[in-house]
Amino acid sequence: MEIAKPPSRTLYLALTMLLGVTVSYGLHALIELWYLSWAQNTGRLITWTRHLGIGLCALPRWLQYGLLAAGLVGGFLTGRVWWRWVYGEGRRWPRRKMVGTP
Repeated sequence: MEIAKPPSRTLYLALTMLLGVTVSYGLHALIELWYLSWAQNTGRLITWTRHLGIGLCALPRWLQYGLLAAGLVGGFLTGRVWWRWVYGEGRRWPRRKMVGTP
């Protein structure tokens, strides 16, 4: 009977996608802060919309979902590249022998 390998690559990709979404929300917050400041300084009216049914956001919907999609795609692509660099054929760091292992 063959032992199944742990889903390490899938987990690695999922976690880098989560990292990408987290970074995109940070960028979302910075863009929204800038937008609110600009709107206040120029006397523009702000249209508040729901964001994912959770809260309100001043940014247009296309930008809200565009940033979320960019975070997911960017995280996935980053995970693929980093996986190859760290564990794959094009690895950047050579494997070192542990002390006390044959």
